[in-house]
Amino acid sequence: MKKSFVALASLTAVGVASAQSSVTLFGVVDASVSRYSSTAERVGVNPFTSPSLTAPVRIKQSQTVLGNSGYNSSRVGFRGTEDLGGGLAASFWLEADISNDDGSKGLDNFNRRSTVSFSGGFGEVRLGRDYVPTFWNDAVFDPFGINGVGRSVILSTNARLTALRGPGAVSGRPPTDNYVRASNSIGYFLPAGLGGFFGQVQYAFPETIKNSGLEQSQRGRYVGGRFGYAQGPLTTAIAYGQSIAVDTPSIVTGLAIGNRQERKLNIFNVGASYDFGPVKLFGELSQVKDKNEIGATSALAGIPVFVNTSQTDKYNGALLGVTIPVGVSLIRVSYGRVKFDNGAAPAVRTSLFTTSNLDATANELSVGYVHNLSKRTALYATVVKLKIKDGQNSQVLGGQSVAQSNGTNPSGGVGTFPAGYTLRHSMGYDFGIRHAF
Repeated sequence: MKKSFVALASLTAVGVASAQSSVTLFGVVDASVSRYSSTAERVGVNPFTSPSLTAPVRIKQSQTVLGNSGYNSSRVGFRGTEDLGGGLAASFWLEADISNDDGSKGLDNFNRRSTVSFSGGFGEVRLGRDYVPTFWNDAVFDPFGINGVGRSVILSTNARLTALRGPGAVSGRPPTDNYVRASNSIGYFLPAGLGGFFGQVQYAFPETIKNSGLEQSQRGRYVGGRFGYAQGPLTTAIAYGQSIAVDTPSIVTGLAIGNRQERKLNIFNVGASYDFGPVKLFGELSQVKDKNEIGATSALAGIPVFVNTSQTDKYNGALLGVTIPVGVSLIRVSYGRVKFDNGAAPAVRTSLFTTSNLDATANELSVGYVHNLSKRTALYATVVKLKIKDGQNSQVLGGQSVAQSNGTNPSGGVGTFPAGYTLRHSMGYDFGIRHAF
């Protein structure tokens, strides 16, 4: 009897093991020596006059760090697939950030991706925390991807936009991070074999409490999609999405009306790449509309009336890039630009050295070199130059710096200047090694 039980248990274990197609441990360890320097100027001061002894016209900050993720994001993860038969499969993906420069971050959460999915001839349905569709064009049509000092000014600007609390933010609650990833999401992906066409749509639940008779906050909601074509040397895609970063609904108590405050980020981008063999070209156009609505109450014949006021700022971005393979090495070059269209008021220049609600621009040139020692190990070097005009009129562009763009300097030391100063120039470089497993 005991032998029969052992035999049955062994057969059951074999059956379970054969049904599970694969479980894979994977990851990247990337480390770099990086240096950043930024120069800021006093707003509204003539730089050709003698600077004040107590308040110089220009100040400069610099920092040298041992960073991570200069070429590829340092991470560790687990993924697996079970073949259910009939062309159906179930899969999971758990992936975490790691900070190998100081070891402070590891498998304490799976914030990069944590999904379970069901797939077949119909496509794939994926649930959990995942990348949003509108992020992919910023990543795949940039020669530097999403990492290091060389990553595009488009991506850096969008990341800083979602990090802002904005008007109407609830005290103690962080801003939404739906630019790169969305939690609590449901995604659908078109199946392969459509002649090169691909696509995805995604919806992320706000998961806020709904009270009877009151408006429900939609903070954290994301809805978007991406569709494209990839065949031979050509890849192109278009994407659109909306994220609600702030939403404080109005509350009616008797005749009193509470103010509603809402902030929506609408992202549109289109990109393409073409591999000619000796060189591969990249290009992207993008626009982000940052729409803020703030409610107010006024009296009409003694009765409170709810009135909305709104402002929409626009960030228009463009990117051109190229990669040039040279043996086992790769040269990467990109030029990016983001223009801020101020929605507050028409542009006015009061003098040569003072501004009021002017549009701002950020221009970035990145050059990099990668030497592949093997399929999994590479040495890399990147240098970047960033220049900003009228950045004081945009807290996103005006606060921009190479160090903060890179993400290896979470304290934001470089680029955080005293009041009355705004960033004008920033430079940085990465020298590092990447190993994948």
